[in-house]
Amino acid sequence: MSGTGDETSGEFPANPEGPEGPGGAEDPEYPEYAERVLAVAELIPAGRVMTYGDVAEWLKDEEQPEGLPAQGGGGQRVGGPRQVGRVMALYGAAVPWWRVVRADGRLLPGSELRALAHYRDEGTPLRTAPHVADDHIPRLDMRRARWDGRQD
Repeated sequence: MSGTGDETSGEFPANPEGPEGPGGAEDPEYPEYAERVLAVAELIPAGRVMTYGDVAEWLKDEEQPEGLPAQGGGGQRVGGPRQVGRVMALYGAAVPWWRVVRADGRLLPGSELRALAHYRDEGTPLRTAPHVADDHIPRLDMRRARWDGRQD
């Protein structure tokens, strides 16, 4: 799985704990690629994580995602880490969003405390924040927490 290029812009649902999708419907309809990303997020076992790039690699054989613009506007194939992050930002409230993460193990800005509560509940491996860190928020121990998609 990819270990580089797994960063996203830090966008995230305004209410990741909400029971409804982005349109407020009880049973929202998602673009096909978004459904596939969300399905992968639901497969990740409690206490484990996948990076945005891991999810993109898992789905690399997918066709161009419906509802997402092509990179560079030229109709090129889409579905990399940034597109996975965008799907999670728009629709991630419907799944265990805290299990799809940045490759560097930093918690999603603005959702750190909510994610941290989930990680602690699930026993997700964490690294203590360095004493020089301003926020003292732990990071994920990616070596131990990262899931490769195989059943344990």
